[in-house]
Amino acid sequence: MSSGPVGAPETTGTTESQQRQPLYEASTQFRNWRFSPEGLAQIREKLNEAAVAAIRNTFEVDQPGSSTNVSFLHANEEVTLVKLYLTKIPQLCAMFRFPEEVEATAISYLKRFYLKNTVMDWHPKNVMLTALFLATKTTNNPISLETYTTHIPKTAPSDVLDLEFLVAQSLNFEFTVWHAHRALWGIWLDLQSLPDMQQNVSPSIYDAALNHIRASRLTDAELIYSPSQIALTAFSLANPELALKWAQSKLLPDATPSHLTLDTISPVLELIKSMILNEGHAPDVEAVREVDRRLRICKNPEKVVGSTAYLAKQAEEERKAEEKRHKKVLEMQKGQSDPFGDEIQGTSLVDYDDDDDD
Repeated sequence: MSSGPVGAPETTGTTESQQRQPLYEASTQFRNWRFSPEGLAQIREKLNEAAVAAIRNTFEVDQPGSSTNVSFLHANEEVTLVKLYLTKIPQLCAMFRFPEEVEATAISYLKRFYLKNTVMDWHPKNVMLTALFLATKTTNNPISLETYTTHIPKTAPSDVLDLEFLVAQSLNFEFTVWHAHRALWGIWLDLQSLPDMQQNVSPSIYDAALNHIRASRLTDAELIYSPSQIALTAFSLANPELALKWAQSKLLPDATPSHLTLDTISPVLELIKSMILNEGHAPDVEAVREVDRRLRICKNPEKVVGSTAYLAKQAEEERKAEEKRHKKVLEMQKGQSDPFGDEIQGTSLVDYDDDDDD
């Protein structure tokens, strides 16, 4: 079936637009880290339910009946706690004078981590510090671990190093992030070159749009929408007229099967606007304190250093590791053979019965 306009003749070859895939659509972010709102909710609910079941079982094994009165966290409460630590990343970046790229990347890492893990296993504080430290390396803005941890109160190098592999593994070792603030800069540059721009555009418009981008980082926007959609929404919030002018210069005025148009993208922009304006702010401090207080009670005891469950799990892991090492040694010994072969092994190399004195 042809992808061209209605009434156009059928073609046997592929069109240029079919051959050219947008770079973003070839990225791991597009393939692995974009979800529907319903999909996100389902992932978080399943993670939460699995964690509660596992922790409840651990409590019961250690002391039967001990989990009866424990108030476990719900999925939305986990999101609230993570959101508080998302707000800490810009503060640390300002202190270290990290660029925008580091801040945005660290925030993305923290969000992605908690699509594979739960706060009842891993508290967001040290995960946040690790995500930020990892982001400095993946964005080519490295800082020594000693300098990093020295400037953060009550933080030891081990707090970061102990989680670094876990964070990287949870990200599927996919460190590249496509950011909305870069797309916003592209829109800004495009505006400067539009032929009908009669006067210089005030930089304050760009600054206002960038602030909306920063607010969007406290929402699920980047897990649902593309960077360009978020950037255009932010610019529309800052200056609707200029945003429309830019969109008209880029989007087709009439609908075709393979392109977005002003009519089709407008509802998406409205959804993103609502998300930024309603959710793009820090959570209520008192609500977070209550969640954190309950977390101290329902935290996975296998992750609490020194607890009975922790020691039991460590002993079990050591036992399994020892069994694995022993099995490997036996396999190596079993596989060894005489370098001269089995036939020569049973044959004497010297015939001591041969008498040469005759």
